Amino acid sequence: MGTAESTKRKQKPANPSTTQREANSCTSMADHKDNIDDFKVQTAKHPNMSSAPLRPHSDTQSKDRTSKRLSTESNGTSDGGVGSSTPVEVTALEESFRRFAIHGDTRATGKDMHGKNWSKLCKDCGVIDGKNITLTDVDIVFSKVKKKSCRTITFDEFKMALGELARKKYKEKSGEEAEAEVFKLIEGKAPIIAGVTRAVASPTVSRLTDTTKFTGSHKERFDDTGRGKGKAGRVDVVDTSGYVSGYKHQGSYEKKVNKPTAGRPM
Repeated sequence: MGTAESTKRKQKPANPSTTQREANSCTSMADHKDNIDDFKVQTAKHPNMSSAPLRPHSDTQSKDRTSKRLSTESNGTSDGGVGSSTPVEVTALEESFRRFAIHGDTRATGKDMHGKNWSKLCKDCGVIDGKNITLTDVDIVFSKVKKKSCRTITFDEFKMALGELARKKYKEKSGEEAEAEVFKLIEGKAPIIAGVTRAVASPTVSRLTDTTKFTGSHKERFDDTGRGKGKAGRVDVVDTSGYVSGYKHQGSYEKKVNKPTAGRPM
């Protein structure tokens, strides 16, 4: 009897929960094995790779790196350079700086500005008023803030130059208030592009293009309205009609000869 009970105990089905745990265990072991195989392949490709386990690449990490790169580019620095590496948004002042920096120069990167564009910025944004701030003051400040070996200024030097002009333009205000007023003049602005230059009517040009005053063979190339005749005005066409040039009654003789005789008395 004891033998029969032991046989039934052996034939008794396994617990479902135990079976599920064993299946999960096998799956996790398979995934772990795949991870180990992937790590071996990466290690073979890159011998200098450390033995630390690889971390999964997440979208959050890529977004953080992208925002960090944009912020460092806006500050004019790199990951290893001097400057803030925290993600920051491009301000309206910096956006205006970039617009004026690339104006008229297809190779400009927008990170530095030439003296010509600096003068245009001050003129278009109303910094130059002709009284407190003149074009000469703008050029002097540009030469003062830029480096000796450079012909351009960076965004930080640009703000320093605006601070110099602000204290001179708004003498009755404090330094911070004056800078804020000048920043408001520039924020969101773009270079003003002048309209297309119109051709000025010149008496000399008008006389040379007036077809009514043409003589000789040049006169034959245009009709009475001043429109060109094309090939007919350039090529001599032989008149084989038999009439003298300038005869106005061409064809009148044929009309008299060929006049109908019906109704005439015989």
